[in-house]
Amino acid sequence: MNSMKQCDDIYMRRCLQLAANGAGSTSPNPMVGAVIVCDGRIIGEGYHIRAGEPHAEVNAVRSVAECDKHLLKKSTMYVSLEPCSHFGKTPPCCDLIISCGIPRVVIGTTDSNSQVNGNGIKRMKAAGIDVTVGLLSDELFRLNRSFFTLHGSSRPYITLKWAETQDGFIDTLRTEGDALKISNSGSMLAVHKLRAEHDAILVGTRTALSDNPSLTLRHWAGRTPLRLVIDRKNVLPTTVKLFDGSAPTVVYTMNPVNGKFSENIEQVRITGERSVALQIVEHLASRNINSLLVEGGAYTLQRFIDEALWDEIRVERNPRLTVGDGVKSPILPEGVKMERSLCFGNEIFCFTPLK
Repeated sequence: MNSMKQCDDIYMRRCLQLAANGAGSTSPNPMVGAVIVCDGRIIGEGYHIRAGEPHAEVNAVRSVAECDKHLLKKSTMYVSLEPCSHFGKTPPCCDLIISCGIPRVVIGTTDSNSQVNGNGIKRMKAAGIDVTVGLLSDELFRLNRSFFTLHGSSRPYITLKWAETQDGFIDTLRTEGDALKISNSGSMLAVHKLRAEHDAILVGTRTALSDNPSLTLRHWAGRTPLRLVIDRKNVLPTTVKLFDGSAPTVVYTMNPVNGKFSENIEQVRITGERSVALQIVEHLASRNINSLLVEGGAYTLQRFIDEALWDEIRVERNPRLTVGDGVKSPILPEGVKMERSLCFGNEIFCFTPLK
């Protein structure tokens, strides 16, 4: 029994490896990997490559060589997430497993999507398949934390990010000119990798005016996240880079103006009677947006912190740079867990809530 458990762990870890290959391209679907094993030999494996395309289970079955197809009826399929049981852009994966005659399925964790949520497991058990659930569930939750947050908490997974000097400033006091350069060319790669891993990216009015960011993906492969900007009083000129139409962009404003922008720019009405941060989060959840990266500035970041609308805070600190005065970094919340790492000479601090 212990030997079987050890083997199950090994193959589920392979599922995790495969699933991670879909990072940045499967959302709003989760990253999923699948492995098919017969008599200690992997005869097929696959992962969910892109949203709208075949799921991991389908790709694993398709990868099985023709000479090994007959082995499916005495194989075990390992899959990191419960196989789907509903028709979406693809047919139900649990039906495929049943039709292949696979007698045993080992699942990392159940799918919290209300359209699945145990139904795939029930269907397979009803067909006589031996189903085991709950292997490496903590690691699998971490991998798909954005997906599980959306379906479990009805909001995107929210990452707050800023870069600061050694003495705790994110910028100098300026009315014009370039922003303070805190990141280096190496750590900028990590910044753009982080963008690639999120569905949407947000800045406030002040950042859009003073920094004029494009918020596009330039130093990492992947898709540019949905660009979001807060402009409650319509003070941003149409010449800012966020309004160039190069990527889909949402403007949160109290007074949408007809005909102001190109077709690639959408205006969403917000009110002054409720939290702007909460209204943004609710809007993104309604659009099935799994993850949000908030890049600043200090005022916008602090609003998300104060309203407990965050899951992860990433701070890049340049230990060789001090300015003495400027725009102070946001105040970190209490009761957090910290992990520290180095990235091309700069320190990276990752803060998460204490459980």
